Amino acid sequence: MPTEDCQVGWVGPHAVVAMPAEIDAVNAGKIRQGLLSAVGLGAAAVVIDMSGTTFCDSAGVQAIIDAYRQAAANGIELRLVATAVLRVLTLVGIGQLVPIYPALEAALAGTSTGQASTPDPGGGPGGTTVGGGPQAPAPPAGA
Repeated sequence: MPTEDCQVGWVGPHAVVAMPAEIDAVNAGKIRQGLLSAVGLGAAAVVIDMSGTTFCDSAGVQAIIDAYRQAAANGIELRLVATAVLRVLTLVGIGQLVPIYPALEAALAGTSTGQASTPDPGGGPGGTTVGGGPQAPAPPAGA
């Protein structure tokens, strides 16, 4: 049963569930209902498209977990597309349950090489370096 917060469309054998811009305690119940309904449609895979979602609180995360449990119980593959809320989903461990992709096309193809990831917090400028940590400053010229 699609809701205004949770529209279900089909791309071949895959059900694609479009999520709203914000998912919170106000609409999470409808989101959960829509996701569970989509899982029950008999699709080869259900793709939760959060590419347009900019905010997701714990109620939204729980709706995704509930959908994952139902999908696993029914032998349905669940996939997730996320960009703006990727960090939140990664921090709470959703990526350990459901593969997360950077774009809908990658999720539909199911390519594991297309999975999104968050940057390593220790890498990059100001982070630790490989082989022993930050470097000591160079001695002043003429010393």
